[in-house]
Amino acid sequence: MPENMPEHLILIHGAWAGGWVWERLLAPLRAAGFRPHALELPGNGHGPRGHLDAGLEDYENTVLETLTALPGRVGLVAHSGGGVTATRVADRAPERIAGVAYVAGMMLPSGMGFAELTAPLKKADPDAAGITPHLEWDAERRASRVPAPAARTLFFQDLPAAEAERAAGRLTPQPEKARAAAPSWSTERFGRVRRLYMEALRDRSVVPAAQRRMQALVPGARVVSLDTGHAPQVSAPDDLAAALTAFFGSARP
Repeated sequence: MPENMPEHLILIHGAWAGGWVWERLLAPLRAAGFRPHALELPGNGHGPRGHLDAGLEDYENTVLETLTALPGRVGLVAHSGGGVTATRVADRAPERIAGVAYVAGMMLPSGMGFAELTAPLKKADPDAAGITPHLEWDAERRASRVPAPAARTLFFQDLPAAEAERAAGRLTPQPEKARAAAPSWSTERFGRVRRLYMEALRDRSVVPAAQRRMQALVPGARVVSLDTGHAPQVSAPDDLAAALTAFFGSARP
């Protein structure tokens, strides 16, 4: 392991998912010398606080609890909506963060939600709405779920059919107040943290145009392109692990 590479990586899942979404990535990361920690964010039906009516602050505090317990500088790896949490944690504790890697993640400008980011894109291409038109809601619209056919088509279309079916079946309801939150951050704190943006070129949820708009509005990230759908940690874990190793292996002290 390079001298300055962080030993520990915190893996932050996105909406409707859980720590299970990282299962195929763990062995390649360990083989590269990392100690990965796949968290369970509260409110998604997993872990000891699975049924908490969670918001972004609950997500941040969950990551910060793990960060506080780990030694040295730590890397954050965030998939999809988990990017909002990673941004907030990096802003709150930049001195502890060796870098943030966004995996088709929401690397949003301060104060902007994903719906606002994609609004101009949807005028040119309705598919930029991603999964949103397919969601099913509870009676109070406090939580949403992804129907299995939509998950197979928009999240896991590059997996074999049986594997896509299993992954779709593991998704759980998502608290809306966490999903819809917009991050706030400062250039003095988050702005000094190294970033990697991993594009998923066949993503149908966070479509490539949305990924590129985030890169333009929050410039400065190193960019790696993967020829995958929305979840490369499931469909191409070795390629993703190689990109993470190259990024965190070049981390400054």
